[in-house]
Amino acid sequence: MSDYDYDLFVIGAGSGGVRAARVASGYGAKVAIAEESRVGGTCVIRGCVPKKLLVYGAHFSEDFEDASAYGWTLPGEPTFSWKTLIANKDREIDRLNGIYKKLLAGSDVELFESRAVFKDAHTLQVGDQTVTAERILIAVGGHPTVPDIPGIEHAITSNEAFHLEDQPKRIAVVGGGYIAVEFAGIFAGLGSDVSLLYRGEQILRGFDRDIRNHLAEEIVKKGIDLKVETNVTAIEKQADGSLKLALTDGSDMVVDAVMFATGRAPNTSGLGLDEAGVETNRKGAVLISSGLQTNIDNIYAVGDVTDRVQLTPVAIKEGMAFADTVYGGKPWHMTYQAIPTAVFSQPPVGTVGLSEEEARAKGGEVLIFKSTFRPMRHTLSGREEKTLMKLVVDKTTDVVLGAHMVGPDAAEIIQGIGIAVRMGATKAQFDQTVAVHPSAAEEFVTMRTPVGG
Repeated sequence: MSDYDYDLFVIGAGSGGVRAARVASGYGAKVAIAEESRVGGTCVIRGCVPKKLLVYGAHFSEDFEDASAYGWTLPGEPTFSWKTLIANKDREIDRLNGIYKKLLAGSDVELFESRAVFKDAHTLQVGDQTVTAERILIAVGGHPTVPDIPGIEHAITSNEAFHLEDQPKRIAVVGGGYIAVEFAGIFAGLGSDVSLLYRGEQILRGFDRDIRNHLAEEIVKKGIDLKVETNVTAIEKQADGSLKLALTDGSDMVVDAVMFATGRAPNTSGLGLDEAGVETNRKGAVLISSGLQTNIDNIYAVGDVTDRVQLTPVAIKEGMAFADTVYGGKPWHMTYQAIPTAVFSQPPVGTVGLSEEEARAKGGEVLIFKSTFRPMRHTLSGREEKTLMKLVVDKTTDVVLGAHMVGPDAAEIIQGIGIAVRMGATKAQFDQTVAVHPSAAEEFVTMRTPVGG
């Protein structure tokens, strides 16, 4: 018999924590999990899933416009209801929250709907109960951060954007990462006047330069007022409820709402990590080994709380690696190379592997293949949107180091390409693959002439 109440206690019922708990229980461990908010975590409750639903909603405006080119006549001018979209989104999130609870119950994982705080390395205060566990997994995720500027209390983050009672007619989105770019596209597609303000010289820092520049051009075509090398220094609420933003270039901007997407921080404050002896970095992120273990042997961490790769599928893989290794007798380590990812901007971005800049920085010679074209669906609609596809190839080995795309269905296409890149496929093997015609995806296997080396 164990000297502890549980073999494993997971703090945080997001995607990574739930996966680890369910798999560990399936291996025979006695498992409990604590969640102070709603089961599902950032992705399901206030992140990827509701965001993707809003992205779908935002795209109908263009679909209605393009329909006439294909012979469709709408009976009247389309109208949009923000309240309906948000209510339907909330209903779906409620459904998913319930599904996650059922998955835990079906896996014999005990759920504590309370905050868990460390008392020592094996003991937690969970609500009004004290519990002990042989091992503890920290999977508490992160939260949006905002700058310390005058009037910041009038701003919102992505958390609040999902629950606005009314759609802002004019909104400024501050930031240049994927969250900022995605929400700028959402609000613009739904009819708001959108300004995207970014302090850097180009959006999507860390992505391939061609992808960054191409997406910037495309979102400007869609009516987004993109201002790079621009930041907000103060926010002042006006008598009519509008917000006056003071900008770094000395000008002012008046909007109905301002949303900051300027970074996220781990949810480690008040978790009692000092009592357990768990080490963190200056940002509060839990420090872990390649085996997801903290400096305390029985305490592990996965997901955004470690501030490694802040992607839901990565947290899920880490949760699997933890459970397989510790409870399943099948040890393996998570690797972070060639992780496919998408930005659900409009148009969306899909990318896997090295950017051109990263490949060149490694010192080897590279060949660059690019294709820019109008998507087939717009040959009738007349829309000026352009798709970009790009391959980065090692000149010596012919291995495809990176694949990048901006355009419709980029996320769906890059998933398959990601398998090839992860397996170390060569450009010759791409070339030998029969194209699916007519499709955009075929460009990845039909680009023959390098444009740069």
